[in-house]
Amino acid sequence: MATVVKEWEKEIKKKFKQIEPSLNEKTRRIWVATEALSLGRGGISLIHRFTGISRPTIYAGIEELSKKKKKKISTDKRIRKAGGGAKKISEKYPDILPALENLVEPTAKGDPMSTLRWSSKSLRRLSNALKIQGFSVGHNVVGDLLKELNYSLQLNRKEQEGSSVSREERDAQFMHINATAGQFLQERCPVLSVDTKKKEIIGNYKNGGREYKKAGQPEEVNVHDFPGKEGKVVPYGVYDIGKNKGWVSVGMSSDTSTFAVNAIRSWWSEMGVKEYGQISKLMITADCGGSNGYRVRLWKWELQKLANELNAEIHVLHFPPGTSKWNKIEHKMFSYITQNWRGKPLITKETVVNLICNTTTTKGLEIKAQLDGRAYETGVEVDDEAFSAICITHDDFRGNWNYKISPMKNVKSS
Repeated sequence: MATVVKEWEKEIKKKFKQIEPSLNEKTRRIWVATEALSLGRGGISLIHRFTGISRPTIYAGIEELSKKKKKKISTDKRIRKAGGGAKKISEKYPDILPALENLVEPTAKGDPMSTLRWSSKSLRRLSNALKIQGFSVGHNVVGDLLKELNYSLQLNRKEQEGSSVSREERDAQFMHINATAGQFLQERCPVLSVDTKKKEIIGNYKNGGREYKKAGQPEEVNVHDFPGKEGKVVPYGVYDIGKNKGWVSVGMSSDTSTFAVNAIRSWWSEMGVKEYGQISKLMITADCGGSNGYRVRLWKWELQKLANELNAEIHVLHFPPGTSKWNKIEHKMFSYITQNWRGKPLITKETVVNLICNTTTTKGLEIKAQLDGRAYETGVEVDDEAFSAICITHDDFRGNWNYKISPMKNVKSS
């Protein structure tokens, strides 16, 4: 008999080892109960000894099998009967949830001088803080409690536009830009969105994003991102909203107003004149700051030169401070350029131009680019006399953001 029992033990242990990882509490009870009943008298003790499963668990499984035979077993998928299992920590410590919330939101719920107000609220820090208050819980339990309180890890979200402009002013300017652009497009006049893309380091440097390569063979780049002899480039973009076409002047000097307006001039000579021929006016939307800022005198002085050359009115509408992300060029052109060169080191200036020119979308975006090797002087000032000569007309609505520059009569651009 002893030999038979050893054979049983060997066989059952083998089966249990194979099947145990796939079992939950309920199926484990049913399995050990079935094996115990198959062994007959003394089967419960043997299965308990072979598997380590407690006798009460085996008895519970037998009872469930008995109910199933009588068709009284519940059809739900519950593993334990209602009320089974360990009690929730929040039931064991009724005050733990308010205490935890006071730690997570100290300025709103608790003491603004709490030490956690000025430190990261990791699970371990929260666990230690709760232990000081008499709640002996580990950091994993703290994570469960935070879920119970509907907390989760959150990133900062850019929403606030700044205190200098009210929401009403911002929305009114957006509506004004939209209405004016709609009128220009209806009249088949150019509507341009302009901006400077961030400066890019030229050389074998890491570029954000990932690109498909053979497994284990990533492209190797320099460890440090210190600019080398190739320096940086400044891409200034001009996006034609009506035509879904763009132009990028890749500057190798400084991002000045002269450079910005020259990029618009290049767009006209390379793309605009072919699309529109002779025009009487064009519209430009731009951010409030940078080389095309509404307070920059040189920007308006250079636009005056361009208006004289084109013999056309240039209507400029600026986005309110802090709202540059709404400028069309950001998400209609620059975002696709960034996607196109993701994971590709910008080895040379020509690489930048080629990657920009090969940027396309399913909606037919077309971009042309060109290197601008001119050296643009910084710190150029426009004196009062020259500035007062600009033929500028400010709109009745927010004239500082919305204005028109008309060509000077009988004056040639310098």
